[in-house]
Amino acid sequence: MSTHALDRHPGVRARLATDAGQHARWLAGGFAMAFLVPFVFADVLELPRDLYYAIYVVGVVAYFGLWVRATSQSFSAMIRHRWVLAVVLGLAVAGVLALVVLRTEDATARPGGLELVGALAWRGLAYGLADGLLLSAFPILAVFAIFAGTRLRGTLFGTIAIGLAALAASLAMTAVYHSGYSDFRSEKLRKPVAGDVVWSVPTLVTLNPIGAPIAHAGLHTSAVLHSYETDTYLPPHE
Repeated sequence: MSTHALDRHPGVRARLATDAGQHARWLAGGFAMAFLVPFVFADVLELPRDLYYAIYVVGVVAYFGLWVRATSQSFSAMIRHRWVLAVVLGLAVAGVLALVVLRTEDATARPGGLELVGALAWRGLAYGLADGLLLSAFPILAVFAIFAGTRLRGTLFGTIAIGLAALAASLAMTAVYHSGYSDFRSEKLRKPVAGDVVWSVPTLVTLNPIGAPIAHAGLHTSAVLHSYETDTYLPPHE
């Protein structure tokens, strides 16, 4: 629909404003959840790491699913949108992040056998995918949804501006989430915030929710394999 059509249909403008407000509220709720889950379950209650991950993964998936359903979006359409490019970019960025882990983290002892397989599946893939979904995919898609159908979204420069706002939301989500852990309330917070610029690229470019989680899972999987006792990539840290 053209911007002229929007001018002639105040009902359309009202619906878009209502939809934007709904997405904005869900985004605000995501920020609250991003801080409270690690703060309550990891920092205050000090649950075992893998139990905490279970609560976190279920919470993130449930919240994202509720947002999609409550705002009448099509999850299948999201997944199909430029999915080949999203997967390719996700894998490429996962490789870049793996190199970052290898170059910046010391190698540590790790379990072997089935315990390592379980750690890769749970701490690497499951936790990594959930992290990418909450820290990047959700805020980026929510910001673009807020501006859907607006004049700004209809121009190249407007789309770039929205993209920058979406990246800022993702950076903020990453900062808020990591602030839920006591050891990240320091200069250490700079590392994940800087990393967010990289792992957000696949979803930011494609607007497909699978890109950033794939990239992030690569980061966590590399940490499990190379630096199992890392004090950066697999919080909470004991």
